[in-house]
Order: sequence, then structure tokens, then C-alpha cells
Amino acid sequence: MSAPRPTARPERAGRAPVTPQVSMRDLLASCAAAKAVSTPPPAPDPAEHTPDHREAA
Repeated sequence: MSAPRPTARPERAGRAPVTPQVSMRDLLASCAAAKAVSTPPPAPDPAEHTPDHREAA
């Protein structure tokens, strides 16, 4: 027979509840910005490459 599990977390004595300092919207926006900055641009498609010069006559 196993011991019963506690159903609730014990309250921390003497500590006020913590309120978030950053909104969820700001947190998600910062994550999206970090991903955009850290992701390298895609490689150019070789089929779409056009030469920048013409051949000499």
C-alpha cells in the first residue's frame, strides 16, 4: 500500500504571491523577435540566378 499523495502545494510562509513583471504578449513577441534574428536567411535558389554581366563580344 502506498502513502497518500498531498493534494495541494503547501503555502510558503511569509511570502506574497508573485505577479509576473512581463506580459505574455511581450514574452511571445520577444521570443518571435529572437527567433527571427537568430535564423539565417534561406540560401538563394540556383534556378533563379541571373548573371550580373554579359559576355564580351
